[in-house]
Amino acid sequence: MIFITVKFKVRPEHRDGWLSRVEEFTRATRAEAGNLWFEWSRSVDDPDEFVLVEAFRDARAGEEHVKSEHFRKGLETMREALSETPRIINCEIPGDDWSRMGELEISDQA
Repeated sequence: MIFITVKFKVRPEHRDGWLSRVEEFTRATRAEAGNLWFEWSRSVDDPDEFVLVEAFRDARAGEEHVKSEHFRKGLETMREALSETPRIINCEIPGDDWSRMGELEISDQA
């Protein structure tokens, strides 16, 4: 899968409306056949930073996403609210879902 994490630094006057601003883009991306997940979080240390964790089935699905009209529109919508260029990690890893963390395994005992 293609695993991507992006940190978006938003101007303070846009932070409260950020999730509304990206709602259409988020919905359209989640509806893509090759999208595995697309999840937004907010930094607990910086209220102006949002973190996107996303994954696509394979390189082809990632390429289709970047070439989509909603991707282009989403970037346009985001650009005016950003205070700096987003930072990204993009890598291809085996699998198609999250692995379990062995160090915190929870037994099924009731």
